[in-house]
Amino acid sequence: MKNRLEGGCVCGAMRYRLTATPLFVHACHCSDCRRATGAPFIVNAMIEENKLIMAKGEPAPVAVPSSTRSAHHVFRCHTCQTPLFSRYGVRAPLRYVRAATLDDPDLAPPGAHIFVRSKASWLTLDDESPKYRAWYDREKLWPAASLRRLEAARAAQRA
Repeated sequence: MKNRLEGGCVCGAMRYRLTATPLFVHACHCSDCRRATGAPFIVNAMIEENKLIMAKGEPAPVAVPSSTRSAHHVFRCHTCQTPLFSRYGVRAPLRYVRAATLDDPDLAPPGAHIFVRSKASWLTLDDESPKYRAWYDREKLWPAASLRRLEAARAAQRA
C-alpha cells in the first residue's frame, strides 16, 4: 500500500513522498499561477525542503518569471513536464508541492485562498476557508506547530 503522502507525475517517471504533514496549504489565484498552469488557481502544500523526498527520478528546475518574487523555480518531470513543486527564493527552506500531484489530493485541502483580487470572475468560492485579496499574515493563520517547524527550518538553513 502506498504512503498516503506520496505523489508523482503523470507518466510515473517521478515519485516523491512527504515525511511530515504540510505546514500549510493554500490556493493561489494570482495571475502568475493562473497563467503558468492554465488553471483558475493552484493548490500549494508547503513543506520543509528536507521533508520532501524524491523516491524516483530527479525533477528539473525551470526558472519561471514572476511579477511578485524573484528566483521562482518550478521542478518538473523531465519526460511529461508535470510540475511537482516550486521553490521561491535562491535558498528558501520550503517547497510548495502541487497538491494535485499527491496520490490522494484530498489530504491537502486549502486552508486559505490567496490573491483572490485576481481570481477568475466566473469562479465562486463556496468553501469556508479564509480568503485574502493578497498574501496573509502567516503568524495569525498558521498553526503554532507549523510556525515552530518553519523557524527550525530557517535556523538550520542559517547554520
